[in-house]
Amino acid sequence: MPRTTFQELLDAGVHFGHLKRKWNPKMAPYIFMEKNGIHIIDLHKTIIKIDEAAYVMKQMARAGRKILFVATKKQAKEIVAEYAKSVNMPYVTERWPGGMLTNFPTIRKAVKKMNTIDKMMTDGTFETLAKREKLQITRQRAKLEKNLGSIADLNRLPSALFVVDIQKEMNAVKEANRLNIPVIAMVDTCCDPSQIDYVIPANDDAAKSISLIMGVLAQAISEGLAERKFEKEKESAESGKDSGEVNVKESGRKMRPRKNAKNENEGEKPTAIEEKPVDETTES
Repeated sequence: MPRTTFQELLDAGVHFGHLKRKWNPKMAPYIFMEKNGIHIIDLHKTIIKIDEAAYVMKQMARAGRKILFVATKKQAKEIVAEYAKSVNMPYVTERWPGGMLTNFPTIRKAVKKMNTIDKMMTDGTFETLAKREKLQITRQRAKLEKNLGSIADLNRLPSALFVVDIQKEMNAVKEANRLNIPVIAMVDTCCDPSQIDYVIPANDDAAKSISLIMGVLAQAISEGLAERKFEKEKESAESGKDSGEVNVKESGRKMRPRKNAKNENEGEKPTAIEEKPVDETTES
């Protein structure tokens, strides 16, 4: 069963593309018609592509992998941040840090710097600094938090990227392609879908359109996380059960009787002690 309906997509305006003169010919397979100079996206294909992307993201979440959400345009950033946080996934909604993927170790160093500052504030070291140093560190911390705070938990390269507006997030897409990281994206009629692994043909400008698709994908990720949790609990329970059975068997083991060193044959009776005859003659 599809995760969304034709009517829901229609109501959210997912079908509205860009002006005909701005179109990219590579998007032709996903265009239904042209009306009043605007291309109309084929929502039947959008439904199929949403389900395909949702399945991939669910399986990644189930495997414990991270998906990085990227959306820096005004109408998308808050929506994407909200849904990404709801499923505990990293996201970038401010300026894309150059080398975020291709120079990941440097980005990790910046995140560690932010964590070090947090530790200073917690253990009291920050209070021992001069006023000017405090001001500099506070500003540095605020800048790091703004650009990297949402990816603080990303300890390794993400398994996939989800992008809203691939033209605006061109640098992110290029870095992902260079590292062979799969890209899932909402692709409008003016974009080139050839650089995207999982294309969702959709209006990437309307907030309702973005919110609807993000909601469906976040739900799929949530399902994957729930299944992962269930499987772990099941494995833990089975492991505990197996351990208990082993302990019961060991504690209930019967001890074999030790054999008599002098009498090794169980069927052999012990030899009777010979009694000496008593002399019946009495002294008179």
